[in-house]
Amino acid sequence: MLFKSLLTAMLVFPLVAAPTLAADKDNLQGIWLPTSAELGGQPFPEEVRKSIQLEIKDDGYTATVGGMVDRGTVKLNASAKPPQMDITGVEGPNKGKTILAIYECQGDTLQVCYDLSGAARPTEFKSAANTLQFLVTYQRQKR
Repeated sequence: MLFKSLLTAMLVFPLVAAPTLAADKDNLQGIWLPTSAELGGQPFPEEVRKSIQLEIKDDGYTATVGGMVDRGTVKLNASAKPPQMDITGVEGPNKGKTILAIYECQGDTLQVCYDLSGAARPTEFKSAANTLQFLVTYQRQKR
């Protein structure tokens, strides 16, 4: 009986999880501009923040900071609490690096907490002092 319940749960769970991942993937598509950012518990320099643009398209991203472009892939785990994002650079300053992050998307607002050290995934939306945790709130740009 227990085996049958476990097997049923294993077969049903992917059916429940798949729409969540697809919905999150769809919700993240677009061009995002940061409205606030902090690194290591300190406000991120305003002039740098204003030069950032993030575009998520399909399973990839293009991040522009000033004139510097970084491109790569985005892998989501929407079933995690909070949802997780693995960002792997394929071109630019983060080529070959994987950055672990958590995210929350509500309408046209996206909050992401990245661990720029690549050492560990953040567990909450905060940027602690003396860390490389980068907390950003983005606003989707209307086309």
